[in-house]
Amino acid sequence: MTARLGHLDGVLLVDETGDLKKGTQTVGVQRQYSGTAGRIENCQLAVHLS
Repeated sequence: MTARLGHLDGVLLVDETGDLKKGTQTVGVQRQYSGTAGRIENCQLAVHLS
């Protein structure tokens, strides 16, 4: 990946976000720790790389 996308001035950003959900019909929803809520909630987590 570094060979194709690397650059001397480049920066890799990693961020996690949580979307609180009511119910369990959305894919990936389960009771888990959400930094957004600061506690265990029914939520869906996503990790973004840019």
